[in-house]
Amino acid sequence: MSEYDEPLKELQKRRKFALAMGKREALKRMKNEGLLNARERLDYILDKGTFVEVGQLALGAREEHRHRTPADGKVAGFGKVDGRMVGIVSNDFATMGASSALNNLKKMKYVKDQGTKRGFPLMFVGSSSGSRMPDRMGAPGRLIIAQDPAEYRRLRKSPWGVAQLGSCYGSSTWYACMADYVVMRKGATMAVASSRVTSLAINQPVTDEDLGGWRMHTRISGLVDQAFNTDEECLDALKRYLSYMPSNCAEAPPVVGVPKGSDDPIESIMEIVPGNRKKVYNMRHVIDVLADKGSVFEMKPAWGKSVITALGRLNGQTVGFLGNNPMHKGGAADPDGCAKATGFLVHCDSFNIPIIMLVDVPGFLIGVEGERKAAPGKIINWMNALSLATVPKLTVVLRKSYGQAYINMGGNKNSDVFAMWPTADVGFMDPETGVNVVFGITRQDDPEEFERCVAKLSEDAAPWEVAAMFEAQDVIDPRETRKFLINMLEVQQLRMTNGVGEHLMATWPTSIV
Repeated sequence: MSEYDEPLKELQKRRKFALAMGKREALKRMKNEGLLNARERLDYILDKGTFVEVGQLALGAREEHRHRTPADGKVAGFGKVDGRMVGIVSNDFATMGASSALNNLKKMKYVKDQGTKRGFPLMFVGSSSGSRMPDRMGAPGRLIIAQDPAEYRRLRKSPWGVAQLGSCYGSSTWYACMADYVVMRKGATMAVASSRVTSLAINQPVTDEDLGGWRMHTRISGLVDQAFNTDEECLDALKRYLSYMPSNCAEAPPVVGVPKGSDDPIESIMEIVPGNRKKVYNMRHVIDVLADKGSVFEMKPAWGKSVITALGRLNGQTVGFLGNNPMHKGGAADPDGCAKATGFLVHCDSFNIPIIMLVDVPGFLIGVEGERKAAPGKIINWMNALSLATVPKLTVVLRKSYGQAYINMGGNKNSDVFAMWPTADVGFMDPETGVNVVFGITRQDDPEEFERCVAKLSEDAAPWEVAAMFEAQDVIDPRETRKFLINMLEVQQLRMTNGVGEHLMATWPTSIV
């Protein structure tokens, strides 16, 4: 009998315990509902055979929990997604609700630290019931919660993605708020505390959906980018998001091949955008024909809908499209749209993604409700983020670009390249409104004089004079837009730093402000 036999037998026993995960009934229920368990999620998202687990033998810190806390409820480690290294934590809800406790927080910290120091993306998937009780009660609980003063510090050294796949409370919510891209399975919940705890606290009934369901977070709070029907769809979205991103902030994003036929759709662009600025259209369709075929990946499509934010590719290079959408509120940016634009600018700049601004904006949505939502602060946050962004910024004005929004959407010196279509109008406001403000007349007062003044203001706001003063680099045929952007992206490459910006907003909050 070898001296190793008993220790190895003990090792195999402990590994078996960890791999079995939590309560059998809970795991069986998940399977019956078509949900993936913690380890199945890792098998699904990671390249086959690449997962390297850490902390597999971790157990709950309290003696009475050790027999029911395999891996302490969180499966953590490293693996590859499409050949690139990532760090990942997958919550095992079948083990004490994947509640956050002393030892599993150490595991999470280790994975986070390695991702930050070694330069690879981090992913957090699954669900969690929040803090483990009674571990967090009393003075000993304060010791646990203060283990890492930098636990919630985010420096954007590498991209973070989160998939909320069930009940997500406490730290599971905090990590989503710190992440760059968040998806949610329909039926999941994300909140500070559960509906039961919340109902007790506010002394009134509240449902999970009302408290923090997918509709609320994708349409109202803006904390979740997109919601999907299944675990698999959520994990697929995380993988696709990472495909656009560099592994860390010190790299340029990956460059991929250009699909055949990518140059063809631009020929139809004038059928998409009416020349008459009063007619609406969907800016998403413009982005689709400008970007490489099939490459558009929209972020937060159901929130702040007058502004569109999407990753995509131009000639194989990752870019960020920021556009106004006349389909919603005429394209006028409301407070949510402003916050959405700001967050997107920060995200692109943090990970060396050039920004393409497609402009058709009548200004900011004004009114009492907007002021109550701190519209002025959100407008200036957007302007501040734009001024701090050091990645290439390319702007094309399709039609309207009025008022302060002209500046926020990259007008003149606020972008590295500024171009206009022949249909561009860069006046301070719509000419028919401007006549009343500037000349004090209406169509009813003097129709002939009114039309003469409208023509005068329209002429002053036309692209020709802007180009004549070289306040724009060019006026372009709409059908030239894709080629123009590709050429100018090559000109604007950050060659001296290998495509890496200065990251002046590395500590800007990731959650919507």
